[in-house]
Amino acid sequence: MQKIILSAVLAAGLLPVSARADLPVYLDRSKPIEERVEDALSRMTLEEKVALCHAQSKFSSAGVRRLGIPEVWLSDGPHGVRAEFNWDNWDYANWTNDSCTVFPALTALAATWNPELSALYGKSVGEEARYREKDILLGPGVNISRTPLNGRNFEYMGEDPYLAGEMAVPYIQELQKNGVAACVKHFALNNQEKWRDNVNVKVSDRALYEIYLPAFKRAVQEGKAWSVMGAYNRVWDEHCCHNARLLNDILRGEWGFDGAVVSDWGATHDTKQAALNGLDIEMGSYTDGLATESMYGYDAFYLATPYLEMIKRGEIPESTVDDKARNILRLIFRTAMNTDKPFGSMTTPEHYAAAKQVAVEAIVLLKNNGLLPLDPAKYDNVLVVGENAVRILSDGGGSSELKAKDMFTPLEAIRETYGNGVKFAEGYRTGRPFFGWEEIIPDEILDSLHNEAVELAKKADVVIYIGGLNKNGFQECESTDRREYNLPWNQDKLIEDLVAVNPNLVVANISGNAYAMPWVDKVPAILQSWYLGTMIGPSMADVISGKANPSGKLPFSFPKRLEDNGAHHFGEISYPGIEIPGKGPQQEYLEDIFVGYRWHDTKKIPALFPFGHGLSYTTFKYGKAALSSKEMSDNGTITVTVPVINTGDVDGKETVQLYIQDEKSSLPRPVKELKGFRKIHLAPGQTTEVSFSITPDDLKFFDDSKHEWIAEPGKFKAMIGASSTDIRSTVRFSYK
Repeated sequence: MQKIILSAVLAAGLLPVSARADLPVYLDRSKPIEERVEDALSRMTLEEKVALCHAQSKFSSAGVRRLGIPEVWLSDGPHGVRAEFNWDNWDYANWTNDSCTVFPALTALAATWNPELSALYGKSVGEEARYREKDILLGPGVNISRTPLNGRNFEYMGEDPYLAGEMAVPYIQELQKNGVAACVKHFALNNQEKWRDNVNVKVSDRALYEIYLPAFKRAVQEGKAWSVMGAYNRVWDEHCCHNARLLNDILRGEWGFDGAVVSDWGATHDTKQAALNGLDIEMGSYTDGLATESMYGYDAFYLATPYLEMIKRGEIPESTVDDKARNILRLIFRTAMNTDKPFGSMTTPEHYAAAKQVAVEAIVLLKNNGLLPLDPAKYDNVLVVGENAVRILSDGGGSSELKAKDMFTPLEAIRETYGNGVKFAEGYRTGRPFFGWEEIIPDEILDSLHNEAVELAKKADVVIYIGGLNKNGFQECESTDRREYNLPWNQDKLIEDLVAVNPNLVVANISGNAYAMPWVDKVPAILQSWYLGTMIGPSMADVISGKANPSGKLPFSFPKRLEDNGAHHFGEISYPGIEIPGKGPQQEYLEDIFVGYRWHDTKKIPALFPFGHGLSYTTFKYGKAALSSKEMSDNGTITVTVPVINTGDVDGKETVQLYIQDEKSSLPRPVKELKGFRKIHLAPGQTTEVSFSITPDDLKFFDDSKHEWIAEPGKFKAMIGASSTDIRSTVRFSYK
């Protein structure tokens, strides 16, 4: 026992330098990390190395107690540190000190189009994870929003790989400065929850490399993520958590990843494949993500006793566990044994301020005929309608569920802004949040709530409708996808009836997904408000009242109809897939590279609201773009510059977007692709020059026949816009 304690003290750096003369290499932080890894590995038994590779509880894996190497503690994320669970079941431990700041969901973060806010977000959530002594935070999620029915889209960063990558990198970098590893998820092609455990995805290499992998690549190579989580689904007939091509060839071979691969809970299925194909830490097996392992025990995991026995029998090389142990030790030295990490902090005023700043910049003004903002001096007879005005939206949703220390609801904040005379009508009711099933509310209750709201709306000066989706099963919840594109619980009829009796209707819906708006032409003002976390109410009230000027932009397109989305155009084989006896669900990404705005542009199918769209309470005028040169060479760079002026009478922020169009190519390409953006703040009358550097990499597409990125000589357009369809200036250049 004394040796264990001494090793732990040495690892923590608590002894003076004079007492460290005979320090083992693995405990000496002055040594290069690879020397420490090899020294620790040389001292470990086979049993100890195998023990590193699988869970020892719901959210931890073993260290090496004999050597003073600590265990690894994980927590769900990525928009808050989840409450503590019991050691071996899915019941909450009922601690009194595990409440957190609920930060806006990652879709909201993406809607800010502000990498500086992403850095602040990562720093803040990292401080809370560090305070709770977590070594790995399970996030961020960078899967592409392929279909608006995906139950977990709210955890991701939109439909565009460039936007997702730009926002993920600073999050990861600042998170890990706290000595907490980011665990980038879900690698890869986890773009739906229906059949998530075994759907087999078939996708072209071109779509894989151009759409679904770039954000992961940037997270690894630029963000330097210390861990990656494998997905549940299959790709090319192999489960992602032991998929040789994804993990061995691409993640480690092509990208040089040196961190640990962690399985999603219950996503490991075979000992030999897990041993050979790149998985390091196996979590939650035999559970489908939910049940207890008690009937099996953690030693029965695929990478536990079965793995140990296969190594001893010579069926699997011992070198495989050495490689896994190296990756895990490297992770431990970066996190649990990192004595330079800060102390962390929890639910501080600074964190609440950060959460609010992100939330305010995330809100997207979709439509406004002049009704917004609502001046509190002019409106005192205000009616708020909608369950989401009072619902605690951190509840439910699966692994993203959070125990909020505080949750300031929209209704509370609106009453603080417009007075206690603000009236409220629920309008509809959804029931309690459950994982994988739903509570059915009787029709007579729904009808009564509907009628009450409409009657009150007749007497109000203005109605603020706060509905949308929530984190119930079959809405936006892990393990289930949405059943329909329209709003559930008869909300469309409720909105129609409200605007019929009161034309001063503001729809401020909350969701992490796009949805149909059959009432869009009748409603004068529409805000998209997302899951904004602890500070949801004050953020929404500030934007509605005009205290804050909205500056969010959509991180994905809102199709008019579900069939206008590329994933749904080709029928069930494309989404959700088709069950084939003996093979399970099979799915083909037939829209290929044409995801989101790429599909809408190329197929000439207008979106209801396009990617990158977002209005303001002021106006911005773009000048004519100018190029530093009209020709680019192989190693050259062209700068495109555009002046932007605030022509309105209030301060505002605008996101200037750069798209590139290849006028002619040997393979089909989208009409345009996002290659840059800048968020700027301008006072009334102020002008600024916005510049972008264009390199040959921005011109490339992936040629899957050659397995390489290619920029073909020819003519290109640099398109500067306020959204993917609102292009303000275009300039041409050639590449030779």
